[in-house]
Amino acid sequence: MFKDHDRAAAMQPSGDYPPAELSHAQMVLARMLPDEPAPPPPGPVRLTRANGFAERFDEWRARVSLKLSSLDLTPDLASDIGSRRWLRGAATLVGLSALALSGWPDFAPLAAAPATRIDDGVRDEFRSQMIMPLALGADSGRRMGATAAVTELRNAPERPRLDLEATLAQGDGFARMLERAGVSAAEAGQIAAMIEGLMPLGEISAGTKVDLTLGRRPAPGAARPVDALSFRARFDLQLAVERQGGRLALLPRPIKVDSTPLRIRGVVGPSLYRSARAAGAPAAAVQQYLRAVGADGFAAGDEFDMVVDYKRAATGEVEAGRLQFAGVLRGGKPRKQLVRWGSDGQFYEASGVGETRQGLVAPVAGRMSSGYGRRRHPILGYARMHAGIDFAARHGTPIYAVTDGTVQYAGRHGGHGNYVKLSHGGGLATGYAHMSRIAVGNGARVRQGQVIGYVGSTGLSTGPHLHYEVYRNGVTINPMSLSFVTRAQLTGRELAAFRARHAELQKVKPGAALASLAPDPAARQEPVREIDRLDSKKVG
Repeated sequence: MFKDHDRAAAMQPSGDYPPAELSHAQMVLARMLPDEPAPPPPGPVRLTRANGFAERFDEWRARVSLKLSSLDLTPDLASDIGSRRWLRGAATLVGLSALALSGWPDFAPLAAAPATRIDDGVRDEFRSQMIMPLALGADSGRRMGATAAVTELRNAPERPRLDLEATLAQGDGFARMLERAGVSAAEAGQIAAMIEGLMPLGEISAGTKVDLTLGRRPAPGAARPVDALSFRARFDLQLAVERQGGRLALLPRPIKVDSTPLRIRGVVGPSLYRSARAAGAPAAAVQQYLRAVGADGFAAGDEFDMVVDYKRAATGEVEAGRLQFAGVLRGGKPRKQLVRWGSDGQFYEASGVGETRQGLVAPVAGRMSSGYGRRRHPILGYARMHAGIDFAARHGTPIYAVTDGTVQYAGRHGGHGNYVKLSHGGGLATGYAHMSRIAVGNGARVRQGQVIGYVGSTGLSTGPHLHYEVYRNGVTINPMSLSFVTRAQLTGRELAAFRARHAELQKVKPGAALASLAPDPAARQEPVREIDRLDSKKVG
């Protein structure tokens, strides 16, 4: 819009004969009167009369062009800014822009072609040839279309017996599952109470399949009664409910299970994971082994050694559990031996020393909003020592223990509001202030990364955040200058029990869990095909 005057001046032609500059009117006249030796004198221009239509049209166009050029509607907006001529040009720009915007396309939906008119006869024809009946187990074809000769039945006949399969969903109740399958609320509650008397319903895992057999309805519209029910309640227990003498009876059927751990050994090849999988180790166990031992530090010819929880049922199912032992052998001698121990599932060396944990975890997921040192207090209004660091986070964000420790204090603590202080041994402790809610109690042991509370704004606080402090011998220090290294050590009776467990795992022989298992004579052979399963129910 604005020109560079220096550059324009530099581009001005020089010499005695600068190029001529013609106006729009002069160019129009030059085109109309090519034989004139000189431009017309000032004053009104007289044009010769034209006889033909084309000449008259050219004459009219020339007059209009001369008229428009005299108006000067499109001046250079880079010169004479603010003058009448400049304002006229700006008005032209605004008008043309408005005209262009008025032609903006509309995004209204386009009208579709009118639908084909369908009468009752055409609709019946379409219905008889559609594929929806196939999804409902029926047939399709023109013979399926109803005609005037069809008479509705007063009472449609029902199957005297239904065989169904229900699935226990995640977070679902056993009684609710039976009700959805068509069992009455009374019988569903009765069956759930019978099973609850034998085992907690919460132990039935989600995804369990329940085979149901429903009998004939006692009355129109009434729920079908349960004739039989069977499902695998646990790996070692099959439960069945059958109607005997008009009453439901619970029939538990224990399944023989061999719990010999699975021990796998092999030579480490180019890939430790592939070598272990080729030796028969479950994928989950190999991943646990790699996390416990680490993928580095293996040499050619090293052997991996692992013991996994393993269960085999007499009915043929197998269930692989967690890794219990991880070892590395070099030259036939143990180089590393780790045993899972404790409720938290931590791995310990054969000497009873736990795995080393380096550094601290962040106490909360948020950015640091205020550092350690002297500052002006946002509420009290004067400068004083800020004995910790602040983390800005949303209200309710979980707060984690930075490392293992014991809860020294949990409760209200003056300007700290809801406050938790953890003791980590060796004179070190950490504090967490302004919590909205505390999730631990005094004297409780916490693990690194365990949730101990939630971000809030209690006490002297202007908004949701975490005030985090570190103490050394009771005196606050800069939290950014500290990095913990923790390593658990078993002692006393716990160390003796640990060594007994280690010796027990060392007695497991490789491949012992894969030996043939004698079939349980009490276990009934399950049919393979669905039609065989239904037929066996009818025979039984």
